[in-house]
Amino acid sequence: MDVIVYSKPHCIECNMVKRFLTDHGVSYKVKDCGSRPEYLEEVKEMGFLGVPVTVIDGVPIQGLRTDQLLKELKIAPSN
Repeated sequence: MDVIVYSKPHCIECNMVKRFLTDHGVSYKVKDCGSRPEYLEEVKEMGFLGVPVTVIDGVPIQGLRTDQLLKELKIAPSN
């Protein structure tokens, strides 16, 4: 499974997405839009204006959408 998180430094929601993925044992690659402007261009090309954007096997998810993250990661939600 290919997981990429587009984020910026000091972004609380970005850090929450990365913690969520880590807590669920998901390995991921970070693309830091703060240090590499071309990554922010990639985000804009996907139709989003800001981060975090998590791309799971080509499916982009903006924000901390745990329901969508779990669905795309094929992880059953805990009750």
